[in-house]
Amino acid sequence: MTNLKLATRMSRLGTESAFVVLARAAELSQQGRDIINLGIGQPDFATPEHIVEAAVKALRDGAHGYTPANGLPALREAVAKDLYRRHSAEVDPDCVVVVPGGKPTMFFAISMFGEAGAEIIYPNPGFPIYESVIRYTGATPVPMTLREEDGFAFSAEEVLAQITPATRLIILNSPANPTGGVTPKAEIDALVAGLEAHPQVAILSDEIYSTMLYDGREHVSLLHYPQIRDRLIVLDGWSKRYAMTGWRLGYAVWPKALVEHVTRLCVNDHSCVNAATQHAGIAALEGPQTAVEAMNAAFDERRQVIVEGLNALPGVRCADAAGAFYAFPNVAGTGLTAAQAQTLFLEEGGVATVAGTSFGASGEGFVRFSYANSTQNIREALSRIATLLEARI
Repeated sequence: MTNLKLATRMSRLGTESAFVVLARAAELSQQGRDIINLGIGQPDFATPEHIVEAAVKALRDGAHGYTPANGLPALREAVAKDLYRRHSAEVDPDCVVVVPGGKPTMFFAISMFGEAGAEIIYPNPGFPIYESVIRYTGATPVPMTLREEDGFAFSAEEVLAQITPATRLIILNSPANPTGGVTPKAEIDALVAGLEAHPQVAILSDEIYSTMLYDGREHVSLLHYPQIRDRLIVLDGWSKRYAMTGWRLGYAVWPKALVEHVTRLCVNDHSCVNAATQHAGIAALEGPQTAVEAMNAAFDERRQVIVEGLNALPGVRCADAAGAFYAFPNVAGTGLTAAQAQTLFLEEGGVATVAGTSFGASGEGFVRFSYANSTQNIREALSRIATLLEARI
């Protein structure tokens, strides 16, 4: 028996259940089961060829060494230009910090502000890493409840009412994982106006799905609000937009006063991001965007199929998925809990989904479906689930 004694904080660190579901789905698949994976938030498209070739060329040209901890200057400049094209937002490339994916920005930002006695407001249901890392730091997680009847958008009035003298950070995510919700500009305007009375509160805006909105909606970046730029961290990256999840490449725009601090965290944590991957990131931002447009058109088609199909299932209703590539149907009418539904769909139907409770207590009664899969597979998955639910009636 081991006598190793771990730090107490390790017991407070959670996980991302989508990867647990992915592992179980893989196990069943290895046993010969036909599994349709609507659990993992990963585009089923290949990374566009010109991006792959840029990485190959970089390797052949000798990009084998360390890079600056905050990212290649050419990549940070490309990010700044891209943000101006998309958001008309002026960004200093020196305030861009490149990291291996989206999670390091979350971990670093929450670690900077989280400690015993501090409070951090986060979306619930929301990406599970937010609450996990808040608890890990010893801070108190304060849930920002997102409701089905509001399209899973936050209420500025409610968020502002939750701020106390102990509040250090507010985390926002729109378009949102797991709900697909998009918060309207009016609510963001109201939140920013209200935050003027709380200059001690920082904001982490997770905008990783900022290019994935439907039915004519436009993304409202927090970069549009100069009055909060001195305490705003905006997270974005390549994983979803360019189908580059495995490349591990993300970035954030940081307030100038925090760049030195986050760069030291990079040095202590990972030194720098893979050099060839960064060259691929430049090619992605500066090259043709036709593949991105094609992927988004496919996601939109799948979105319509899955929302319509979920609403046709007995005991299920599904709010419109406004952004990202997730649907978050309410399954309470089936008599199943979120966890029971996840288990039934996977173990008996061969369809991998993720229980809403994996994203916080407010996710009870819901299940997340990722429509980052083919329309054919989505239709088959819905058919399997329909058979299971009809058998319960």
